[in-house]
Amino acid sequence: MKPIQPPPSPMKNRFRKRPDLSLPLPNRDVALAVPLPLPPPPSTTSAPASGSAISAAKSLSELERVNRIGSGAGGTVYKVIHHPTSKPFALKVIYGNHEDNVRRQICREIEILRSVDHANVVKCHDMFDHNGEIQVLLEFMDGGCLEGVHVSREEELSDMSRQILSGLAYLHRHHIVHRDIKPSNLLIDSEKNVKIADFGVSRILAQTMDPCNSSVGTIAYMSPERINTDLNHGRYNGYAGDVWSLGVSILEFYLGRFPFAVSRQGDWASLMCAICMSQPPEAPATASEEFRHFVSCCLQSDPPKRWSAQQLLQHPFILKSTRAPAS
Repeated sequence: MKPIQPPPSPMKNRFRKRPDLSLPLPNRDVALAVPLPLPPPPSTTSAPASGSAISAAKSLSELERVNRIGSGAGGTVYKVIHHPTSKPFALKVIYGNHEDNVRRQICREIEILRSVDHANVVKCHDMFDHNGEIQVLLEFMDGGCLEGVHVSREEELSDMSRQILSGLAYLHRHHIVHRDIKPSNLLIDSEKNVKIADFGVSRILAQTMDPCNSSVGTIAYMSPERINTDLNHGRYNGYAGDVWSLGVSILEFYLGRFPFAVSRQGDWASLMCAICMSQPPEAPATASEEFRHFVSCCLQSDPPKRWSAQQLLQHPFILKSTRAPAS
């Protein structure tokens, strides 16, 4: 790790030595932060309806807010009812009074997200730019998120992992890096279908928020090389980063607790030391050999050694799942 150099002294030929008291700050990946071409300014009504299960609401007046179901970095999510069909949806309201070019960038990226269509990815149905607020209409998952869920049965965990990997492999095939895989962004419904949520939203927020606050959410599930850019020679592979985050989440489900020796709500320095300066966590000896190896394939310190999402779908632990895989 290169120490931060002190500023030059205003006096000639006089230098002061300063101790290095710095920690590496999480930097945004330049390769993932190249802005897309800006489209024409959006109207104050919804974008054209997508080819989804419903014809997307033509205006917010067709949606009735029922209750708040979650909030986090950058937004609040409400359960809403679409009056013409009586179907429930989730409405994410994105915080912030953004500049016009930033708003257009957000709208452009959300428009791309609307084209994503997979059984294990939460569907983005529509978007509204209303009175300075950007609101995104999403598929509603009645079981909520998997944060705090303890899954000790490997057969059940295998099925959950397969579904998440199926959605993640789909996103990666379409060159979409999630950047924020964690239990609170994994949703389940009453039929035990598991889906990835907030794909792209964290990336949008990371690109548009103030650079001094560009780390959206906790770093607890981030890969070591994303937290400390001196690792892996400064190269960050977002796909491998997603696999690390998946591995931490799956191990947390099995253990019923955050798998590192610190709290996931701990301070940045403690989390950084635990994730970057210690050996990756492992599944306990009481787990099956297949599960222990699966976790190891996800939580390799060296990113090139991590299996891809597509490779992990063929892992013996995943092949235990009895459900038919999504295409």
